[in-house]
Amino acid sequence: MGNKKVTPFPQGFLWGGALAANQVEGGWNKGGKGLSVQDVQAYKPHVDQKNLAAHVKVSLPQLLEAAKETDDTYFPKRRGVDFYHRYPQDLALFAEMGFQVLRVSISWPRLYPTGMETQPNPEGIAFYHRLFQEMRKRGIKPLITLAHYEMPLALALEWNGWTDRRVIDLFVRFCETCYKEYGQYTDLWLSFNEIDSCIRHPFTTAGIIPELCGEEGELGACYQALHHQFVAAAMVTKMLREMVPGAKMGCMLTKLTTYPRTCAPDDMIATQARELENLSYADIMVFGEYPRLILRRIEKKGITIRMEPEDEGILREGTVDYVSFSYYMSMTESVDPNAERTPGNTVLGVKNPYLESSEWGWQVDPVGLRYSLVELYDRYKKPLFIVENGLGARDTLEADGSIHDPYRIEYFRRHFEEMAKAIDDGVELIGFTSWGPIDIISASSNQMSKRYGFIYVDQDDLGKGSLERYRKDSFYWYKKVIETNGADLD
Repeated sequence: MGNKKVTPFPQGFLWGGALAANQVEGGWNKGGKGLSVQDVQAYKPHVDQKNLAAHVKVSLPQLLEAAKETDDTYFPKRRGVDFYHRYPQDLALFAEMGFQVLRVSISWPRLYPTGMETQPNPEGIAFYHRLFQEMRKRGIKPLITLAHYEMPLALALEWNGWTDRRVIDLFVRFCETCYKEYGQYTDLWLSFNEIDSCIRHPFTTAGIIPELCGEEGELGACYQALHHQFVAAAMVTKMLREMVPGAKMGCMLTKLTTYPRTCAPDDMIATQARELENLSYADIMVFGEYPRLILRRIEKKGITIRMEPEDEGILREGTVDYVSFSYYMSMTESVDPNAERTPGNTVLGVKNPYLESSEWGWQVDPVGLRYSLVELYDRYKKPLFIVENGLGARDTLEADGSIHDPYRIEYFRRHFEEMAKAIDDGVELIGFTSWGPIDIISASSNQMSKRYGFIYVDQDDLGKGSLERYRKDSFYWYKKVIETNGADLD
C-alpha cells in the first residue's frame, strides 16, 4: 500500500466559495426589489486601471439618468448570472464539489426596497428562506454578509448614504430582520464587506455622491460614513449575540499587504504608513477603539468626525469574534515618484519585479498570503477566515464543453500550500472561500469576461449567451482538494 498523505488542515476546516448578491443574483426588478447602488453601475470596457479616481467616479446627473433606465444591457449587475432563478442548479454544483460553506450576502433593497420601509418585503424574505433551505438540503452552511456594497439607492440619493447618521437605525432594522428570519440557518456572519474600501470607492461602499458632500468634501464624508458604519457594525454585533445565541460575527478587511520597494528608510516609513492605515479598520472592530496614530492622521488632514458621546461605549461593546479578509495580491511602496505603479484590488501599488502579474495587472504572491496570515493572527489573536481569494482570467469554452484552466489550478495550489505553512506556524484558520466559485459580474469593471469561477457561465459582457453552466478543469481539482481536506494538491 502507498503512503497516505497527511493533511496539514485541521479537522472541521471549512472549504467553500464566496458570492455577493449584486454580482450573481440578477432579478433586479423581480419580487419587489428596489434599486441598489450597484444597479446604476455601468459596464466599463475601456477603463484605465491605473486611473482609479476616474474608474470609480460618479455624478448625481449620471446616477439619476441610470436610475430611469430599464434596459440592463449596459448595467450587468442588474442581471448577474440569474442566480435568483438558478440557485438550485448552482448549489447542486457546489455540493458536487463538496462545499461545506458558501458565503452569500443578503441584498438590503430586496428586503427593504428604499431602506426606509417599516416592514420588510415579503417576497424578498421568502427568496432567502428558499435559498437557505436549499443550502441546508445540500449540506452547505451559509456564511452571511449583511452589507456587501448593496445599500438601497434611495438612501444615497436622498441622504448621501452613510454620511447621514439616520442610516444606522435603518441598517439595524434590516439586520434585526435578517437575524429573526435567517438566524436558524447559520452561526457565521459578517457585518461589512471590505469596510476599508469606503476611501477607495465611496459610492458603492457607502452611497456617497460628490455633489451632496457639502463643505466637508468627499474625503471628509468618507470618514464620517466610515464612523457610522463602525458604530452600526458594533450595534448589530451585539444584537446578533442577543438574538442568535452561539452565533459569531466577523469583520472583513481588504488585506493589502505591502512591502517596501527597497530597504531605503524612507521607503520603510512610506510602507509602514500604508500598512497601519490598512490594518486600522480591523483594529477598530477588534479592539473597540480608534488607533491613536490614525486619529492623529485624520486630524492632520483637517477632517473632524462627528461622534456622539455614546459611540465610544458602543464600539467597545461590539467587538468581533473572528477576523476575515480578502487576499488577491500584494504590492510594494516607494517614495520614488518615478516608480512604476500597477493596479490591484481597487488600489495602486508600486510594481514588484519579483512577481508575475495577471492580465489585469494584479501581482500574484502566494507567499504574501502566509505572511498576511501570520501578521494578522499575531496582531489580533483571533481566529482567521480567508473569505475571498482567486484569479480573474479569460477562459475559453471548447467545442466539447470543456474549459482548460491550469493557470487557475496553479494559482490556488500555490496559495493553499502557503496556507498550510501558516497553519503549521500556529495560525488558527477557520476556513477558505474562493471568490466567485461560479463566473459572476466583476465588481469593479462590471465585466463578465474577467472570470474567477470553477464553473463557466455562458454569458458575455453584454448579457448574450445561454447562461448554461459548464465545469472547468479546476472544478474537478477543487473537488479533490476538499475531499482530501487539502492533503492532495497535485
